[in-house]
Amino acid sequence: MLRETDSVAAYFVDSMLHAVRDQPLRRAEVLAEAGIDSHLLDDSHARVPASAFAALWLIQIRTLQDEFFCLDSHGMPPGSFALICRGLIQEPTLGKAMRQCLGNFGLFLRDICGSLSVRGTRALITLAYSGDAERRGYAEETFAVLMVSLLCWLGGRRISLDRVDFHHQRPALDDDPLLWGPNLNFGAQHTEIEFAASVLALPVVQDLAGLKQFLRTAPQWLMIRYRNPQGLVAQVHRRLRRSQYGEWPTLVSMAQACGLSATRLRRQLEREGCSYQQLKDEVRRGMACECLRSAGLSVADVAQRTGFQEASAFHRAFKKWMGESPGAYRARHG
Repeated sequence: MLRETDSVAAYFVDSMLHAVRDQPLRRAEVLAEAGIDSHLLDDSHARVPASAFAALWLIQIRTLQDEFFCLDSHGMPPGSFALICRGLIQEPTLGKAMRQCLGNFGLFLRDICGSLSVRGTRALITLAYSGDAERRGYAEETFAVLMVSLLCWLGGRRISLDRVDFHHQRPALDDDPLLWGPNLNFGAQHTEIEFAASVLALPVVQDLAGLKQFLRTAPQWLMIRYRNPQGLVAQVHRRLRRSQYGEWPTLVSMAQACGLSATRLRRQLEREGCSYQQLKDEVRRGMACECLRSAGLSVADVAQRTGFQEASAFHRAFKKWMGESPGAYRARHG
C-alpha cells in the first residue's frame, strides 16, 4: 500500500509526459486529472506524491494506448506488460526469467533492445538504442527501471546494483542512490547495469496470485516498493551513511533509533525486500566506491575506512563485489 509520505522525483513525470511535450493544453489536462501541480515540474528537485504518479501512469497508458508511453516508435499496446509477466512467473530462476523478459520486450519495442550477459562473477544488462536521440534518455531510463523492478519483484527482494552507466546526461536526483546504487555514471558509451551474477540463480518466488496483486498495483510496485526514498530501507540506509563503519549500530540499537522494536524493524525491512545485513553490505560497497573515486585517499586508507584491517583483505572483497581490483576501478574513474 502507498503511504502519504511516498513520493517520486518530478523527472520521472517528465519522462511519462514526453509524448505530450508539444501539446501544452493536453499536458495540463493530464496533470490536472492526476492531481499534479504543473509548477512542480519547473523544479528538477521537486517531488510528486506517489499516489499522483501512479494515477498519471495509468492515465497515460489509457490516453496513449501505449504501456511504454510513446518512448518507442512501436510501443506496447495495453495488455502487453501483463502478458510478459505471465510468462516470467513460470520460470524457475531470475536468470531464465530475465532473459525471457528482455526477449519478450523485444517483441514489442523497436528502438531499444536489452541483452543479458555474464562475465565471471558479474551479470550485465546492456541496452542498444536506435531511435530518436531526443527521447533516448527517457526511454532507456524507463526501460532500466522496469527491468530492475521486475527483477526485484520476481525474486521478492531488493537487488543491489553495483554499477549503472547511462548514455544520456542529466542532473543528479535524490532518488539516484536508492534507484541505481552508489556507482552511477552518465555520459557513458553504452547504457549498462551491473550486479552480482549469483542473483541470476535465485528462485522466482511469485505465483499467479502474486501476479494479480502486482498488476492491480503495478505503478507503485515498479517505482516505489524496492526503491522508496521515504521507506524504512532508505531511512536505515541514510543513518548508516552518516556514520563511520566502526560506529554502525547493532540491529537492536538501529531499531531503537528508528523508534521500533528489533522484530518490527526486521519484518518491515523484509517487506521492503532486504535484511539489515544486506543493507550494511550495500552501504559498505557504496562507501568503498566513493572513497576510491576520491584522489586524496590511498587504497589502504579506503580499506581502513570500510572496516578492513588489512589492505589485502579489502582487495579480495572489492574484487568479489565489483569484479575488478580497487586499482582498476580507480583508474577507470580517474
